[in-house]
Amino acid sequence: MSRLLATLTLLLSVVLTILVTIGCSVPIIVAGVLKLLLPIPFVWRSISRFCNFMMYCWCEGLALLLHLNPWLKWDIEGLEGLSKKNWYLLICNHRSWADIVVLCVLFRKQIPMNKYFLKKQLAWVPFIGLACWALDMPFMKRYSRSYLIRHPEKRGQDVETTRRSCEKFRHHPTTIVNFVEGSRFTPDKHRQLRSPFRNLLPPKAAGIAMALNVLGKQFDKLLNVTLCYPENNRSPFYDMLCGRLTRIVVRVNLVPINENLHGDYVNDKNFKRRFQLWLNTLWGEKDDQLEAIQQKYKNAGQ
Repeated sequence: MSRLLATLTLLLSVVLTILVTIGCSVPIIVAGVLKLLLPIPFVWRSISRFCNFMMYCWCEGLALLLHLNPWLKWDIEGLEGLSKKNWYLLICNHRSWADIVVLCVLFRKQIPMNKYFLKKQLAWVPFIGLACWALDMPFMKRYSRSYLIRHPEKRGQDVETTRRSCEKFRHHPTTIVNFVEGSRFTPDKHRQLRSPFRNLLPPKAAGIAMALNVLGKQFDKLLNVTLCYPENNRSPFYDMLCGRLTRIVVRVNLVPINENLHGDYVNDKNFKRRFQLWLNTLWGEKDDQLEAIQQKYKNAGQ
């Protein structure tokens, strides 16, 4: 693709994405304000359904934008047996802003609308922040280890935020999405955290442990999703906007949620160790899967 065409595609993609986002988020924000003013269970449930429908419309808009790229190919495995009537906990590696677009587009007709664990800073992003608030998505505030030593009263706040949000999801089928690495993968972060994995940051277990503790019996399955952009690994979101994204690889593994995954992560040290071991094992398998995908397409290109 020529530089001129890529630039024009970038401008068009940005404008259309902004228009789709504003068009879908404004009704969601208005509905969220109504939900505050009319805290009646029946009204709240009706408004929540409307907000989810508008999010579905946003996903459809993003899907149309992706279809404008004639070079984009999908390699997907594992969508069988999913249902919009079930509750799911979805965990995924996090490489780029493109991940959110891919998850929204791919699963929009397969499972209930995704609810993301978001960084607190996203609450201030115009339109998106308020829309996510109206959709009851939890905003997580991350503290450094040194800060928590100085302010121990802040410890566990994210866990409480997770608990309150999960309680709201009891009443209608929901997919809770958690990028358990807590941040997008970069080589610098990989070095700083001394990650034992080749393609991943170390996973953070507290959020999904609390979600499983609060909604464990309602979750039908855990969806372990692996995303890879083997031909656009450096800047997949920018390449997506420019029309240069050529391949998206998605692997979905359904993991049974058994009693061993239910427990008090905050106060039970034995459970905490077991849960972290389970998650690290899962992450090791994901790391191997990513390595195999990258090797497959590297060999295919030779």
